[in-house]
Amino acid sequence: MKPPTESEVTSPVVPSVSATESPVSNPSLSGLTRRELLIGGGKVAMVAAVSSLFSPFNINVKAATPKSLSFWQFYSPGGGVATQDKWFQDMVKSWNSSHDIKVELLYVPNQDYMNGSKLQTAFASGQGPDIFVISPGDFLRYYNGGVLVELSQYMEDAAKKDFFDNVMETRIVDGKIYGLPMEVEPMAMYYSHKAFSEAKLSEADVPKTWDQLIEVSKKLTKKSQFGCLFETGPGYYQNFTWYPFLWQGGGDIVTPEGNKSAFNSPATVQALKFWQDAIKEGVAPRNELGFGGGDPVANLASGYCAMQNLGIWGVSLLRENAKGFEYGVFPCPTPPNGQPKSVLGGWSFVANAKGKDPETAAKFCVWALGSMSDDSIGRVVDWCIKAKSDISPRKSALEKATELGGYKDGPMKVLKDDVFPTGRGEPRVPPEVYKAVSDAIQACQLGGADPKQQAAEASQNIDAFLAGYSGAPLR
Repeated sequence: MKPPTESEVTSPVVPSVSATESPVSNPSLSGLTRRELLIGGGKVAMVAAVSSLFSPFNINVKAATPKSLSFWQFYSPGGGVATQDKWFQDMVKSWNSSHDIKVELLYVPNQDYMNGSKLQTAFASGQGPDIFVISPGDFLRYYNGGVLVELSQYMEDAAKKDFFDNVMETRIVDGKIYGLPMEVEPMAMYYSHKAFSEAKLSEADVPKTWDQLIEVSKKLTKKSQFGCLFETGPGYYQNFTWYPFLWQGGGDIVTPEGNKSAFNSPATVQALKFWQDAIKEGVAPRNELGFGGGDPVANLASGYCAMQNLGIWGVSLLRENAKGFEYGVFPCPTPPNGQPKSVLGGWSFVANAKGKDPETAAKFCVWALGSMSDDSIGRVVDWCIKAKSDISPRKSALEKATELGGYKDGPMKVLKDDVFPTGRGEPRVPPEVYKAVSDAIQACQLGGADPKQQAAEASQNIDAFLAGYSGAPLR
């Protein structure tokens, strides 16, 4: 999820394949923090590359069988988290030991992969990686650009059914799968046991409603500590973290058909106002520490805040980098008459339809994450409870990970049993729609703007874009 600049796509019919602005699903300290991955968006488009795909001069010539396929990602080799680096290297070694066409890992630091121009420049020049990773927020950019291989044609029916529906809904078009997730990352609230104790609060005081969260935050706020923290940096990540509060009141970005805005609603207004109130009341900061709102070590563990809106990746970050820090996790509080909701992020393996060997690239993705073999299922298990901290996107892998004790107690149990069931897949939206939502959040949260007015203006902008949009459905 990627980048700090607002994306401006020049064609509503075929969105640009830019690596900036994608929402990612999950941060690690390998230079890939979810905030770094998701904030902002890029202005450099890949319209030229997409246009060339439809050029009458684009003659297909059968190429020689390649010796290797490139796999671009931000974990390995040499990534900052040893367990994740090893997971990727072990996976590729296993493939290469039994296949003639090898896979070669190329580590691309986040500032280049997501926040920079390396990936987009590669696609624009026709030299994009054969295999790469994307988040749901990037899906339409790549699908509409014609660079994703349909993976379901290489999958067993049992494997297709093994993935959770609410995880796959934003990776499917016309019943066909174009991305295989390696993880699921729901959002929740984390709180410091020490901060609660010092404020003479107990587990019974954990807030269940928005009003309670503001009131408890006031008790936790002091000179050197904020009561709670929400992401304040504009970008796909901030949108991602705000969606649960929109959905809790029954709101949405677009209608069920996906062709008209649903943003101008009471649910939108109250969600915008809630985040605005946290800043106005002085219980939430305007700025975060570390790599941002997705960093629990620099913010929660340091004492900068007592409660933090955060995804499941926070468990592994605290485990590895704040040993001994005691904390708890609870579902996001709800508004009056609201329903518990979370948002499910996560990265997916995808194959480049314009790469050296799209079929083998697709088969690698399926072999790695989407087959019914014990190795494929075990690989997902290992990623979610050993290399990192995530919910498995596959039913069989979640069952196995549970048997191994990955979710037996503490935060992981809460996230699996109480938060994940309320989750909905991270929305896939074109950059223009993302931008309308982001502008409304920023204007209200930090600019003090009228939530009703911002909801109406954003809705108008979304409708104006959708009137000329002809890509894959947003829903």
